[in-house]
Amino acid sequence: MKINGTLINYYFHCKRQCYLHGNRLNLEDNSEIVKIGKAIHEERSEGRENTEISIDNIKLDKLTSEYLTEVKKSDADIEAAKWQLIYYLKVLRTKGIDRKGKLEFVEKNKSDKKILLFQLDEKLEEELENYVNEIERLILSENTPPVLNSSKCKKCAYYEYCYI
Repeated sequence: MKINGTLINYYFHCKRQCYLHGNRLNLEDNSEIVKIGKAIHEERSEGRENTEISIDNIKLDKLTSEYLTEVKKSDADIEAAKWQLIYYLKVLRTKGIDRKGKLEFVEKNKSDKKILLFQLDEKLEEELENYVNEIERLILSENTPPVLNSSKCKKCAYYEYCYI
């Protein structure tokens, strides 16, 4: 499976979720939270240009002359959202497109800011390459990672798979 932004995000959110999705077990279609996220994207992009752009196996929320913007429902997992955005910035760079990254959160719970900015640099590219390699190894592994048993599991699209 080719790595994409969803796998990057899931890797930071939950290794088990990343593994299952990477091995083609997709349970998001049944998730209310995923449906809400999609509705937010549709609402924010309605009537606007440069939204929901597909390049290779990724979908970008918004691309302008200065920024690649990724919109998230909430700031519940900033690290996962950050690395997903950095991955997208790297994909764009390989296409000769250099942009700054912008994360926008519709609901702000844990962070003081509703918008976070990132700039792809050599250090982040090296870290990203390491994460991509780890994700590839994880997906090819014969062993499913253990259940997290975290409070965030209750909102996960894979909850029923892991607990029921």
